[in-house]
Amino acid sequence: MAYTAPRTGIRTRERRAFTADRRVGRRHPLVATAMVLPLAALLVYAFGGWEAVVTQASSVGVMLGR
Repeated sequence: MAYTAPRTGIRTRERRAFTADRRVGRRHPLVATAMVLPLAALLVYAFGGWEAVVTQASSVGVMLGR
């Protein structure tokens, strides 16, 4: 059987160095916006433009009593 203990230690150190550089769960707001814009544009196109969005928002506002 191969002696693998030294390789395991090297991999553990490499993994720790790699994950220490990244901020987990945080994304710059501009990056998040750039990710969302294509989907938002597709939804606006698919559901008839800004007029439909405004109509739905006002309907929800009336229903909530605002």
